[in-house]
Amino acid sequence: MNMREKIEVAAARYPDQRSAIMPALLIAQKEHGHLPGPVLEEVADILGVERIWVYELATFYTLFRIEPVGVFHLQLCDNVSCMLRGSEDLLRHLEAVLGIKKDGTTLDGLFTLSTVECLGACEMAPVMQVGDDYHGGLDIARIDALLERLRAMTGQAIGADPATTTPPGE
Repeated sequence: MNMREKIEVAAARYPDQRSAIMPALLIAQKEHGHLPGPVLEEVADILGVERIWVYELATFYTLFRIEPVGVFHLQLCDNVSCMLRGSEDLLRHLEAVLGIKKDGTTLDGLFTLSTVECLGACEMAPVMQVGDDYHGGLDIARIDALLERLRAMTGQAIGADPATTTPPGE
């Protein structure tokens, strides 16, 4: 089933097509990896809704990505519970280990680092979302172990020079 068909099936569950925008965006993002302008326009056209409505939702919620991201999108919560439990130190550590600043992507295309306002998992603070998975109770050792597991999933060695590493799929 192509993206259009998937969106049409999802939209059929809603009495108002405007209510189907978020599920349609999730389908489109899964298909394309992110939501550039032409994809947003296509979603609006499929649903028969105003393009601005689609754009507003896509740019408001942090689960939607307008720009491409790395293979692993590291989204570190920086809300009060996580901040009080050390998320600022974890952010500085991630920036140093990955060699990027917040909202950057490593040269090898593996990691994009972002902060988000709230992941709704205060009991796990500090918490980070990677793809669909939450990782909580984080400290530097757990962050390093997580990065090692993620790199191992792609065959990347820890400490590999990103300038000489080919991103997955190339």
